[in-house]
Amino acid sequence: MLTNSTHSLSEGIDGLLKPLSKTELKLVLDDLHKIGADEPAVADMLKTDGALRDFIPAALTLSPYLRDIPNIDPGILAIAISEPLEPRLEALILEARDAWMPRDGASPNESEVMGRLRTVKRRVAFLLALADLARVFDGRMTTAWLSRLAEATVSAAIDHLLLSSHEARKLQLKNVARPSEGSGLVVLGMGKLGACELNYSSDIDLVVFFDEHAGILSDPDDAIDIFPRLMRRLVRIMQERTGDGYVFRTDLRLRPDPGATPLAVSIDAAMVYYEGRGQNWERAAFIKARPVAGDIAAGDRFLRDLTPFVFRKYLDYAAISDIHSIKRQIHAHKGHGAITVKGHNVKLGRGGIREIEFFAQTQQLIAGGRMPALRSRATEETLHELTKAKWIDEETCEELTEAYWFLRDVEHRIQMVRDEQTHLLPETEGELKRIAYMMGFSDTPSFSERLVEVFKTVERRYARLFEQETRLSTETGNLVFTGQNDDPDTLVTLRKLGFERPSDISRVIRTWHYGRYKATQSVEARERLTELTPELLRVFGESKRADEAILRFDSFISGLPAGIQLFSLLGSNPALLSLIVYIMSAAPKLAEVIAARPHVFDGMLDPGLMAELPTRDYLAGRLKGSLQQARYYEEVLDRLRIFAAEQRFLIGIRLLTGSINGAMAGRAFTHLADLIVEAALNAVLSEIEAAHGKFPGGRVAVAGMGKLGSFELTAGSDIDLILLYDYDDAAEESDGAKPLDAVRYFTRITQRLIAALSAPTAEGVLYEVDMRLRPSGNKGPVATRVGSFAKYQREEAWTWEHMALSRARLICGDASLIDDVERVIVEVLSMRRDVKKVAKDVAEMRALIEQEKPAANMWDLKLVPGGVVDIEFIAQYLALIAPAKDVAVKVNGVSTGEALRELAAPLMAAADLDSCIKAFALYTELSQLIRLCIDGPFDPKDAPAGLIDLVCRAGDCPDIKTLEGEMKQLSRTVRKVFQSVVKN
Repeated sequence: MLTNSTHSLSEGIDGLLKPLSKTELKLVLDDLHKIGADEPAVADMLKTDGALRDFIPAALTLSPYLRDIPNIDPGILAIAISEPLEPRLEALILEARDAWMPRDGASPNESEVMGRLRTVKRRVAFLLALADLARVFDGRMTTAWLSRLAEATVSAAIDHLLLSSHEARKLQLKNVARPSEGSGLVVLGMGKLGACELNYSSDIDLVVFFDEHAGILSDPDDAIDIFPRLMRRLVRIMQERTGDGYVFRTDLRLRPDPGATPLAVSIDAAMVYYEGRGQNWERAAFIKARPVAGDIAAGDRFLRDLTPFVFRKYLDYAAISDIHSIKRQIHAHKGHGAITVKGHNVKLGRGGIREIEFFAQTQQLIAGGRMPALRSRATEETLHELTKAKWIDEETCEELTEAYWFLRDVEHRIQMVRDEQTHLLPETEGELKRIAYMMGFSDTPSFSERLVEVFKTVERRYARLFEQETRLSTETGNLVFTGQNDDPDTLVTLRKLGFERPSDISRVIRTWHYGRYKATQSVEARERLTELTPELLRVFGESKRADEAILRFDSFISGLPAGIQLFSLLGSNPALLSLIVYIMSAAPKLAEVIAARPHVFDGMLDPGLMAELPTRDYLAGRLKGSLQQARYYEEVLDRLRIFAAEQRFLIGIRLLTGSINGAMAGRAFTHLADLIVEAALNAVLSEIEAAHGKFPGGRVAVAGMGKLGSFELTAGSDIDLILLYDYDDAAEESDGAKPLDAVRYFTRITQRLIAALSAPTAEGVLYEVDMRLRPSGNKGPVATRVGSFAKYQREEAWTWEHMALSRARLICGDASLIDDVERVIVEVLSMRRDVKKVAKDVAEMRALIEQEKPAANMWDLKLVPGGVVDIEFIAQYLALIAPAKDVAVKVNGVSTGEALRELAAPLMAAADLDSCIKAFALYTELSQLIRLCIDGPFDPKDAPAGLIDLVCRAGDCPDIKTLEGEMKQLSRTVRKVFQSVVKN
């Protein structure tokens, strides 16, 4: 929503920002004074009291990204504080649009075009951020300018690509001065770019089509080769990180069948696809589609031809089914988590931006075919049109519009902090304070209160949209489960609801109503279950493989000691019912856990479950409460097993529903393991001391290795431990009634700890324990004295053992011994090694693993070439060679991704780091879900349908084929990075 008015920071600041801290403010002011030495406008600003003098330093303290820009480009700060904004932005966008144009008679090469676009992007991003933070621009203006910038940069890149192809005689342009004109190359902006609502650090979604008969190719058959190649170059121009940064991350996956089609698709093939196989999510996506580059006239024609696919003429049952499907997909994607502030996803979380967009888009899909006025792209405009059409009232429109722009402002500030494409509110108080201050609030509580209010408003309006949904359970037909035989009409109803074996399902439900299970023996329980059954069947019927899911539910209730509380809860809580169906259809491993140990379900009855992130403090508090009543050793171990099973399950539920992501789940599973190991060690020490006394000067510490060390455990992980000890040299034995010498004493502690953790009891097993990473592996003693450990690591350890040491983390035990061991680890990892020898050892080890343990298939995410092991090895290799490169970085106690980020800046190309981080994030999301939901290898052909949907959503892909294509590309890239980094 751009106007002809002119604004400037010097005159228009609306409200002041609080600086993050006095320390940060002093550092920023030091930077500004240095800049002022060369920029008079900056020097003058610093000398002049006023809003601008206070605003600029405060803004720069709140965003490390913005703070860096004036240090790189001091002139842009001088421009920001001394010139009107709109004319300068117009000039910059024109500069971007003309970046392809020849200068001095010669066309720029690709690197020159990339440099021009990146410089403009950086300058526009800086000016817009300051204008937005100062409230000189509102969210509408910010998103509009960002969209114009994206449109200009894509257009310039497309014109450059067409012109360079013309000059290389691969095609013949109709107008060299306007390369895109008449080219038949259609570039559509989707999502927020199409709606002119782009985020501050947004990806841009593009779909590219071409008309091979547009007349610029001598042979139309060449189009399928030429245009996809140009699109690969387009992605490089837009998103490759150079010394000047990047322009926009560019996503082309919204094209038809992206796993099987090239990056550009012919218009004719696209129309055939959409008319015959187009999906409901594609209909919703094309509501916002807009030609942004290339042949604009051809793009307009294409969208006109596609209108019948997007906006159907009649509101038939297929359309309603589509809308229900989209609703379920959105629900599943964003999860069922309660509204929180810290860690909440302002886009996909409850009450978030996606709910407002979906609120509008759903009604557009329903009525847009009959009411062309509802076919608008922008969210706010659509809400107003829905109001005019009497689909919603003015109060709803006003509430949702206000909420939409408030949340978009929050989203922008989250992204402004470090120029990251994220929608998650920070989880720490310090980082949340940044966002509160950037929003103009004086403290985090007032910001949090307003945010929760907005989330609740959106959630309430969103929920009302579906209050009048058709109740299949009351209108579809009979549901009668009395008598010995099947009711014929009931079988028809069950089949209509989605069950393939209605007779078997009918028999199962009769079992419930006959009271054959403990949970259904009371009259009240059966009454509640009778009331619940129609809704239960409807929800199960909507899931894929509904029969299989409801049989798992049957197994679940057969093991419950009582049912009335659960059935009452499910009857009044549709979200919980949907969640149970979700578990039964997507996660057989979780379903088996519930069936075998129904007590784990108790934690789900806690109304605050999804509102609480499973942090270490949260879990520690719960564990302390659980152990308070334990009086003896065996009871402690049983309570630990009960607690661990329940908390693993609840962490899994949060992951399954999207309340936490894969990385957060890994950290939560690791915090849980840390606390369990510490509690088990304390219990073991008490037992040993009771029987054998204390060992003079005795100290014990436990090191977590592997994924336990790097906070990356999954639901099914074993744990790698090393037990270290020390004692007074003068002491010969412990001081108890049954004294033991040092070796036997500390070996006994280790053996008891392993048994405490891994011995099966009636309550199951805590963890499988692996101690092969101790010095000398299985050949060495199970407990290691710290001096021997230090000597072994310094003098005898192999390269692979030092790699493992880079992930070591002391998790519990004597504080002074922990300090001693950490000093040993730091010393060993600080040694200057022969880089070539380390590279040779690492490469040989990876080759040996590949030979002896080849990946079962591409879904063996750990072992597949370019998979998790490659990325872990890259990080561990860099950690070992860092001292030789004069890089001092401590990587113990951080995740693999964090270690890579720490090491990469001096030791690895930025593009390679981005590829590894992107791949590792995807592998983490997928492996966490897969290990949560099933035992054994994952094969899409055999996996539960619900799990396939989960995996696709985790990979942000519409189907498994597309995801597999994405994984293959990422794994190939990672393997190349491994080979280029680990050079022997």
